[in-house]
Amino acid sequence: MITGALIPAGRIGEALRRPECVLAMADGVLVVSDGRGGVMRITADGSCVHVPCPGGATNGVAQDRDGSLILAGIDTGTVHRLRPDGTATLLLDQYEGETLGAVNFVHFDPTGGLWITVSTRIVPRSRAIASAIPDGFLLKLAPSGPRLMATGFCFANEIRFDPAMQYLYLAESALGHVVRLPIRPDGTVGAAQPFGPDPLFSGAIVDGLAFDVEGGLWVSEVTRNAIYRIDRDGTAHCLFEDAEAKLVDFPASIAFGGADRKTVFIGSIRRDHVVQFRSLVAGAPLWHHR
Repeated sequence: MITGALIPAGRIGEALRRPECVLAMADGVLVVSDGRGGVMRITADGSCVHVPCPGGATNGVAQDRDGSLILAGIDTGTVHRLRPDGTATLLLDQYEGETLGAVNFVHFDPTGGLWITVSTRIVPRSRAIASAIPDGFLLKLAPSGPRLMATGFCFANEIRFDPAMQYLYLAESALGHVVRLPIRPDGTVGAAQPFGPDPLFSGAIVDGLAFDVEGGLWVSEVTRNAIYRIDRDGTAHCLFEDAEAKLVDFPASIAFGGADRKTVFIGSIRRDHVVQFRSLVAGAPLWHHR
């Protein structure tokens, strides 16, 4: 049974390969991660063009100020830059002389800093979720190289910053909750503390994050194919649930888009398309929406 406060609005794209992460651009184009490497560009009419890039299956995607895309290669443990002309450059594949591990997500803060989550170095990575192994970590890429910002996470997944840059929010998948880390004046982060229910519910696995304009944090949960909203005071509400996977199967990311940013795009590693919803509240603008 599908319940909640989101209105299904169809689907977009076809024959997609592991569309885990969705980036909704200001011009209406969706940039979607691709299991072959690189991304799929989907225009408003649904036309799809694959833009290849080395690095194996793309997981997280972010856009830099010059229009290039930053891609997280979860299988190869790499981060690549894919320029608008289609050329690619390896940005990172090691930290302190070791391979990175399962690079999950890449995200720019409002000042232009690139942050990278590594879920685990355990192989296969599914073991880190099943056993809640605390080896996930968070890097920030500086001109001098990667800087370790925080560690000890049980499968670090997507991250977001609040508009005021007071906190960094991280989906800790294996513990089924969101944590937030205070951002200090010098740019470092403090200790992680749970934000909202801990866990979201018994057996939950959280994945994608997105803020709305009212300060609510939207969270995707993959065991019930659910979307939750956590209010500023930490109260959680289920907006959508599809336990039988009739419409949504393994919701891995949430992106607000459209002219009013009230269209909600849900990425999945199991579908060959992106599911769309309409929301009563708009998503908070990311830098590329401006």
